[in-house]
Amino acid sequence: MKYLIAGSSGQLAKAFIARFERTGAAFLAPEEHAFDITDPGSVNRVISAYAPDTIINCAAYNNVEAAELDPAPAILVNSTAVSILAAASAQCGSTFVHYGTDYVFDGNSERAYTEEDPTAPLNEYGKSKLAGEGFLSDEGTKTLLLRLSWVYGDGNQNFLHKMLQWTEGRNSLKVVWDQISVPTYTEDIVTYTLAALEQGLHGCYHLTNTGYASRYEVARYFFKCMQKDITVIPVGSDAFPSPVERPFFSAMSNKKFQSALNLDIPSWEDALERFTAKLRE
Repeated sequence: MKYLIAGSSGQLAKAFIARFERTGAAFLAPEEHAFDITDPGSVNRVISAYAPDTIINCAAYNNVEAAELDPAPAILVNSTAVSILAAASAQCGSTFVHYGTDYVFDGNSERAYTEEDPTAPLNEYGKSKLAGEGFLSDEGTKTLLLRLSWVYGDGNQNFLHKMLQWTEGRNSLKVVWDQISVPTYTEDIVTYTLAALEQGLHGCYHLTNTGYASRYEVARYFFKCMQKDITVIPVGSDAFPSPVERPFFSAMSNKKFQSALNLDIPSWEDALERFTAKLRE
């Protein structure tokens, strides 16, 4: 099995690269200037030369606030590039793995979202990601769409890393209570993506850790695991004025995915404990 990774500089791609290096899997993760997923010529050259069995698209434009002010870059990476990759993957017969987001939902549900629930993104980022999903159904059956939420891992662009920065020299932090979803660890994303590929899954699934929590609850548990004495104060989202409307409850159910794999995906608390244990080493 030969894997081609797009978006090699991101935290999810780095988790795949580290796993493949440990296991000795055959993979290629070109630097983004050498594998420009917004350029059909660049994409076709790399894919033709490497002939991957599986293409894993870890690239995403996820600056939600910037996307609200200027949607064009988000549309280019989250939608146009997906159409280019999906078409090239279908042409070469590769399986194409793409990652979606809980922000395709409006957050008004009174239960965790399933794969069958209607989508209704509230912001430009969510709209760009939903548009990207639309290209997958046009390119045959060898596509695997895995929707993620609140992804964190080895990187500095996630919520947990930012909290560590915000508390430098401080002993308290205000965190919103009215944004609720599922923190999801890159290590688990890698594990269960590969399990899905081994079992030949195609279609749309929700890949999250199990359970759900507010940003406030995640922050409290994170600092507890980090053994940091930080007072976390719950506030509403209106305490941090933003041009972006975010969903209130966008937690997604992973039951369909667990059933398809016949595996249990760990809770978000378990994942956070494993992540913070690595940070404290």
